[in-house]
Amino acid sequence: YSRTDIDTDSYQAFLRGLRLKPRGSLVRYYDGSVKNNSNIYEAVVDLDIGTKDLHQCADAVMRLRAEYLWTRQLYDRIHFNFTNGFNAKYSEWIKGMRINIDGNRTWWSAKADPSNTYEDFWNYLELVFMYAGTASLEKELSPISSSAAKIGDVLIQGGYPGHAVIILDKAKHIETGKAVYLLAQSYMPAQEIQILKNPNNSDLSPWYHLDSEMIITPEWIFSINDLRTFAD
Repeated sequence: YSRTDIDTDSYQAFLRGLRLKPRGSLVRYYDGSVKNNSNIYEAVVDLDIGTKDLHQCADAVMRLRAEYLWTRQLYDRIHFNFTNGFNAKYSEWIKGMRINIDGNRTWWSAKADPSNTYEDFWNYLELVFMYAGTASLEKELSPISSSAAKIGDVLIQGGYPGHAVIILDKAKHIETGKAVYLLAQSYMPAQEIQILKNPNNSDLSPWYHLDSEMIITPEWIFSINDLRTFAD
């Protein structure tokens, strides 16, 4: 296999280039406790997840997307819908606007000075983590076929809780052209992002084919029809 060619400034390159913790590291929960590796994950992504029980499956997908856009200063493209449909735009947040929530009613009001520090950005993300999830994110994403799957695309089943995993890398067989993918997840309770093992093919693991009706990951079973992509 050979890794696919991608633009060096792209979201795909950002995901492929994520730093991993040293080999053999165990996943940590938000409170510092350890998630034992019971044939679940191959490696741990070296990203802080905060100290609240918020960085779960869909949150990790949104966080990676937002991190890339923030580093590229593409602030207008950082926006996610809450479960009630409210569009939380980061471009408003950096103006000092803050989100008010009263039951199912949600609105912006000016409450802070304009700012765009990483701390402000993380505070925005934690609010998104609190009020968005698989149910809202699935509606934001567009269905795709398995033949169109690329780095950054998502397998997602919206629900309460539902689940989501993200494609972090892609390679193709040099002779046949058949693609394989690396999948990653966070989970409940909030935990570090982990590269998933393939429980059904130890010879291929941690890579996956995405050409069957069912995609079986260590902690969730997806349908190939659960593949989605970000529209912008």
